[in-house]
Amino acid sequence: MNKKVLLTGISGYIGNHCAVELLKNGYSVRGSLRNISKSAKVIDTIKKEVDPKDHLEFCELNLLNDKGWDDAVKGCDFVMHVASPFINMEPKDENEYIRPAVDGTMRALKAAKNAGIKRVVLTSSMVSMLGSADKSIDVDAETWTNVKGKNVSAYAKSKTLAEQAAWDFINAQTEDSKMELAVVNPGPVFGPSLSGDLSGASMGMFSQMMQGKMPMVPQASINMSDVRDIAKIHVLSLENTEASGKRFIVTTEKPYAFQDVAKILKSNGYDKVSTKLAPNFLLKIMGNINREAKSMRSFIGKTYNGDVSPAMRTFDWKPITFEKTVLDTAKSIDSYLN
Repeated sequence: MNKKVLLTGISGYIGNHCAVELLKNGYSVRGSLRNISKSAKVIDTIKKEVDPKDHLEFCELNLLNDKGWDDAVKGCDFVMHVASPFINMEPKDENEYIRPAVDGTMRALKAAKNAGIKRVVLTSSMVSMLGSADKSIDVDAETWTNVKGKNVSAYAKSKTLAEQAAWDFINAQTEDSKMELAVVNPGPVFGPSLSGDLSGASMGMFSQMMQGKMPMVPQASINMSDVRDIAKIHVLSLENTEASGKRFIVTTEKPYAFQDVAKILKSNGYDKVSTKLAPNFLLKIMGNINREAKSMRSFIGKTYNGDVSPAMRTFDWKPITFEKTVLDTAKSIDSYLN
């Protein structure tokens, strides 16, 4: 009998990869969708990588609505909460991000707790670890973003507040049979798209670069993530005894600049890519008028260096090389653009 995992946000970029990784590792998957009519497309996407046989089913859930959550976790052994709102621009009202992120996380945890689930794996982000987000810092499992910092984006606030709410919930448990939590914190996520949906933040940026639609790249460095590594660590976090109660940065071992991405592409025949750096002052001015630039504002001119060693040690894992990530992403985008 396969152990069953409720996977929220199965139709997303990371969700697709998590589903494939779960199925390849012998788990059954119940994937949540905002609209069940999307299930046929998800099945087609997953079938390209693995035959789900009868180990894949779907349920309809909304992060902002209680309906269906208790039924969704029935019969499951684990919950993997990947669903979270992300749009690559600053919303007019930050609660557009914050409410679904925090409320959705609480719905997932409460339903899991009621159903006697042993462990939840939560997708967070390195943006919940950036200190005051106004200077370059080394980040690790102990650092948190100050949501009152002046350049903190609505997305960073939503991820920080959702993850803090999750830990508060876990730490407030009083009885012996405590539900466990493990959290995965990626940087900007690249790697092949399984669905061909290039509208997400990282894929959108990448395809714009490749098509020469990004005349300059922002001056910012952070550890980058490969979606295949993210999926792998999510799955390993379900049953690794040492993973409970931990936050794991799952990224490259060192920070890379967006200019490094551009240079790798350029030297591999992607001629339209610009490696020119955008002046910081220009991006800051644009951040006042352009909602997309504003969401990047806390990164401009800074280097964030995440400590990936606990994840490498706990899971006996080594990150996919950055060059492979960049070139596999480009190849994937090419296959959908052409």
